[in-house]
Amino acid sequence: MSPKYTHLKSWVDEVKKANWEQPSDIKEQYRSASILKNRRVVFNIKGNDYRLIVSVAYRYQAVYVKFVGTHAEYDAIDAETVEMEH
Repeated sequence: MSPKYTHLKSWVDEVKKANWEQPSDIKEQYRSASILKNRRVVFNIKGNDYRLIVSVAYRYQAVYVKFVGTHAEYDAIDAETVEMEH
């Protein structure tokens, strides 16, 4: 398993246990997370080698992945509008 996926799996395991009711709950757990508009959050993965953008539905305790990529790939997208390709 590549390092990106190992670190993503660790993040997923942590998030499954989380109970986020508002953005400050995320910041409490992940100090380096960036809170954006429209319930979006950017996480640094593997020491900031990768970026993960998710949309959080606090009421449903659900997280929707919008983007996973390298820091360079992240710099080339709009974090507030990017959607995962199907």
